[in-house]
Formats: sequence, C-alpha cells, structure tokens
Amino acid sequence: MDKINQLKLEKDNDKLKYYAAFSYLFVRPYFKSKLLEYFDYDVERAFKADKNDLQQMASYYETAIPLNYLKKRDEINIEKAYNQAFLDDKVKMVTIEDDNYPPLLRQIPDFPLALYYKGDLKRIDNNHNVAIVGSRKASNSAKIGLQNIIDGLRNTDITIVSGLAYGIDATAHSAAIENNLKTIAVIGSGLDHIYPMQNKDLYKKIEDEAGVIFSEYPLGIDPMAQNFPQRNRIVVGISKGTLVAEARLKSGAMISANLTLDYNRELMCMPGDILNPNTEGIYHLIKDGAGIVTTYNDLLNQLGWDIITEEKETISLDDKQSFVLDIISIEAKTFDEIMLEAKFETPKMMTILTELELKGLIKQKDNKYYKCR
Repeated sequence: MDKINQLKLEKDNDKLKYYAAFSYLFVRPYFKSKLLEYFDYDVERAFKADKNDLQQMASYYETAIPLNYLKKRDEINIEKAYNQAFLDDKVKMVTIEDDNYPPLLRQIPDFPLALYYKGDLKRIDNNHNVAIVGSRKASNSAKIGLQNIIDGLRNTDITIVSGLAYGIDATAHSAAIENNLKTIAVIGSGLDHIYPMQNKDLYKKIEDEAGVIFSEYPLGIDPMAQNFPQRNRIVVGISKGTLVAEARLKSGAMISANLTLDYNRELMCMPGDILNPNTEGIYHLIKDGAGIVTTYNDLLNQLGWDIITEEKETISLDDKQSFVLDIISIEAKTFDEIMLEAKFETPKMMTILTELELKGLIKQKDNKYYKCR
C-alpha cells in the first residue's frame, strides 16, 4: 500500500472512531444530527465541541443542550468505544458521509449519524423501499392479507423494510424472502442481540442472503423499550412510504404512521375487521386521509411506481372446488363450518381443501381456512 492510500485509510479509521463514540452517547438523535450539521459534517470537531460551541449551536437551531451532555461525552473513551463497537468482525458501519448511506434517510431532520449493519449493502439499491409496520399480535387475516399483497410484488426490485418484531414485521420479512425480494430489518439493539429470539432464523436469512440488518446502536446495547420509537424513525425514514397493516390507537405502528406524515412520505393502510381492536388505528388514519391498500397494485399506485410485476397464472377449478372456495371468500372458516355449508362427504372435502392449498388458493392456520387470492 502506498503512502497516500495508507494516510487515507488512517484518516477514515479516525472518523469511524468518532462515529462509534457518538453511538455510545445516548442523547436525542436530533441533537446529534444538528451538531454534525453545524460543524459541516466534520465528526471529530462535532464530537469535541466545547461549551461555547454547544451554546452557539443550540441557539442557532433553537434546541436544548441535553442534560449533562459534556459530562456524558467526556466519559467516553474513543479507542475503547471503537474497539467495542467492532468486536464482531461481521459488523460494519455506513456513515452519513458515505455514498451508500440510504439517500432518503439523509432527508429526515433526526438522521442517524451512522448505522451498524450485517449483510451486504450491494443487495439493496434503495430506489423502491417501502416500510411495513403493524401489530405484534396481528390477526391471521392481517398476516394473510399482507402476504397476498407482497406475493404480487414477486421478483421486482422493491425492498421491504420493517423492524424484525413479532407479527406483521416477521410476516413482511418472510413474505419478501419467499417472493425473491430484498428486505431491510432495523432493530432496536446492538447487532449482537437477536430480539425476539424466535426470529433468529429470519435474522440469519436476511444477514446471509436476503438483505441487510441495520442498527444505530453499537454492540452490547440491549433491546430496551425506549430504543424502539427511535428505531421506527429509521424504518420510516429509509422508505418512500409506509404501509400500516394493523395498529391500535396507541402503538408503535401509530408512532411510525405519524413519523411518515412528519417526513412527508406516503402513508397507506390495509383495512381489516372493524371489530378487531388492532384496526382502531387503521380506520383513524384512513379517516384522516391515508391511502387504502388491499392489493399490490394499490400499493404501487399510491407510491407512483411504474413497476412491471409478474402476471398471475390462471388457475382452473372444477365446480366443487369453486364452490368450496366461495364459501371462505368472505371470512375464514373451520373445517366443520365449511362442511356444514358444502354438505360433502368428509373424504371428498379433505381432498378438495388439499387441492386448493396445493394450488396456493387457500391457507390453513389455527384450525381455520383462509382464502389467499
């Protein structure tokens, strides 16, 4: 390596040390982003700002200096923070200065200075990112409805962004992978924590082949409750629009919905059962003007994306198969409920339901059969 390249590498490593140090400084993201902006994205100067600098910056942006900021900052050992942040050699960092930092994320007022990640940034082109958020205790009908929407996007360059939580998040990531789409997971802890652990296989699949896992938190940071609202701003900020699949009036999904509006991005909702408390937030948002999405075409139209999708093959059904499919076209039903309406012999009914499942027209979950498309 020649001397010029060696000096450049050393300079880049010095920058990373200050970005790592900032990641251990747990103050409002908005304050850190404004601090970096005030010093023209010179991360070392921003980190070393003295009391007078901070007062001028705070006055300029009309923001408050976090309590005990200087004390907290001075307690951080730069070298130790850097070494701790990269203990795992699979962990990499992309900073606001890098060309491959997600472009839409630059536009939000409280952008993260840097993101730790696992996976490969080259898998994501960031041209067609859509966020999907919703309840951790999602209904089966919501999961299947979301699966149907994502199924229609198969083999396109759309990237599904979510938070790797239970329920809607996990459904969104899994459906993306099943349909050969890339996916971004943004988590609320260091990358050494997989939360919830039930999603560890999904985490590994995204890391190894299907996309990228991002976090603004360094290694060693637990998935604490206060981290998730901050995580939500990245899920939304990285995306052209947000689809809310289910949400109570007071929920993380509603925080994401409000952030979407704050960031002037497209807000969309997937309607559901009006008796389900998880749809209270959905209909509140729809009444306030959120777009309605029931098919993949609705989503593309809302986002203004002219993307060619695969034509679904026409599936031929005989009269009995069509009759049974029609029985569950309005709502999911149990085997006994279908039998009561169809009045077929049990072996015949089992055969028909199996055939419909093999054709991808229905799914069975929690002892009920759901229509898929």
